[in-house]
Amino acid sequence: MAEFSDYIVYVDESGDHSLTSIDADFPVFSLSFCVVKKDEYLSQVVPAMQALKFKYWGHDSVVLHEHEIRKSKGDFTFLLTDRSLREQFYEDLNQVMVDAPITIIASVIDKVKLTAKYANPWSPYDLALHFCLERLQAFLRENGQEGRLTHVVFECRGKAEDDDLELTFRRIVAGEGHWGYRKHKFEIMEFEPKFAKKSVNSTGLQLADLTARPLALRTLRPGQSNRALEVIMTKMGAVKEFP
Repeated sequence: MAEFSDYIVYVDESGDHSLTSIDADFPVFSLSFCVVKKDEYLSQVVPAMQALKFKYWGHDSVVLHEHEIRKSKGDFTFLLTDRSLREQFYEDLNQVMVDAPITIIASVIDKVKLTAKYANPWSPYDLALHFCLERLQAFLRENGQEGRLTHVVFECRGKAEDDDLELTFRRIVAGEGHWGYRKHKFEIMEFEPKFAKKSVNSTGLQLADLTARPLALRTLRPGQSNRALEVIMTKMGAVKEFP
């Protein structure tokens, strides 16, 4: 049996990766890897998230989703009714992020610039995934994880999409997905993709979900004030904007 890594990685995205129909209002794609030590995830991250849920809902079956929080939908409609409660919720949620011992590795692809620069560009998802895996490998190597098996957890999107993503992932780590002037050597690490349904209510996936859009907005609207982004940037291990 493989020796497991001390770290686990949770992944989420913001924006779509289509190059045939680019949304003029959101022409970027971001991919965020939230990397966390397993012992700290168990002892700090999960309890803090559970405490937040019990405080505001009285149970822990709620799934924190950035879009629903931002739009005050579903389980978050209470944010519309009481301004002081809304402000307290955001303060508490930001504190969970502040306290979370996570490292964020991210990539943001400007699809307009990408299509303008390259005649036959790679998929923004493939590019972002490649960038993030390169930097994840460097991070793990620096932290003594060489030769260990690291799981990278994605949220399920549908069988066909998940199958395509897994194939792309495995090709990249097998060294078949290199581009540009050099071939990156992934074989010194072992990576395994895992896919989890939203109903699993993964704390790690919810943290990743809270990071992807603010990072996209950093590229799309530089200089715009964003409290969530301010917190996220204190956790940043690496971010690659391309092209």
